[in-house]
Amino acid sequence: MRDEHAPDSERLKPLESEVVPRYAEIATFMRLPHVPLGDTRGRVDIGLIGVPWDGGTTNRPGARHGPRQVREMSSLIRRYHHATGIMPFDLCQCADLGDAPVNPVDLMDALERVGRYYRDVAAAGIVPLTAGGDHLISLPILRSLGRDAPVGMIQIDAHTDTWDKYFGDSEYTHGTPFRRAIEEGILDPKRTVQIGIRGGLYGAGDKAWGLEQGIRVIEIEEFFDLGVDAVIAEARRVAGDGETYVSFDIDGLDPVFAPGTGTPEVGGLMTHDAQRLLRGFRGLNLVGADVVEVSPPFDPSGNTALVGATMMFEILCVLAEAVSARKCNRATN
Repeated sequence: MRDEHAPDSERLKPLESEVVPRYAEIATFMRLPHVPLGDTRGRVDIGLIGVPWDGGTTNRPGARHGPRQVREMSSLIRRYHHATGIMPFDLCQCADLGDAPVNPVDLMDALERVGRYYRDVAAAGIVPLTAGGDHLISLPILRSLGRDAPVGMIQIDAHTDTWDKYFGDSEYTHGTPFRRAIEEGILDPKRTVQIGIRGGLYGAGDKAWGLEQGIRVIEIEEFFDLGVDAVIAEARRVAGDGETYVSFDIDGLDPVFAPGTGTPEVGGLMTHDAQRLLRGFRGLNLVGADVVEVSPPFDPSGNTALVGATMMFEILCVLAEAVSARKCNRATN
């Protein structure tokens, strides 16, 4: 269903690649107009946002450069989804809101700055689709989305990111965001499913905490045993009808497809498996999403950023359907 609320002259459209070459003009997400948050004036439904920060990284840094390269590679994104027929830019008003403010030298201040920004995004009625940044950025985003009631989550990742502390008492790293989110009451563990989990652990107990909270963990072996369709069905069962966030860590993919990331784990998802997964979330009550841990310094080819941009488009399509459906429901009630 096309968004009929905005006159065509006021629609926020990507640049026409038949008119302006893909390599021309200032890079924005999917060649959308850049509309700073303070200028949205109620005309943006979905905001594409960068969080160029990797202060929670514990090993290989570089995800702070992810949003810039994902923007550049997203110039290859077109308007029409070849498999689903979804045209997200017709369904919703979408814009590149720019980058959230960060502090590269103070972790706690960075979390506060990002949190304030996303509270303003929520107050403006804008649904966020974010490019990170390391995975700790999901925590301040969830604080804004789950402030009234905890949200559910579908997480595609090699790691659960529910560990507790690093180097003594450091509670805030890219390996801890969802433990903190559950502790803070902004993420519902019984409506959370983690897909693609794999790799060595420090000990058997590393698995225990999330399972004890009720998180549904689908390790990569189970993923391959079940197959994509069955995993989609399980994810939909866990998420249910409630508000749900999608978090896509690029290291959920096998590093053959996405080597440019901080903590690669072999034996992961293929890109097409991931695309099919994301398409399977059509009809869920999605309220936001992120794609994180793209680290351009570890992939000079730019392919990892292209994969990140493509996964953002896959998410944008199902997110636009969800936002459009809610708008239609409000209009008819």
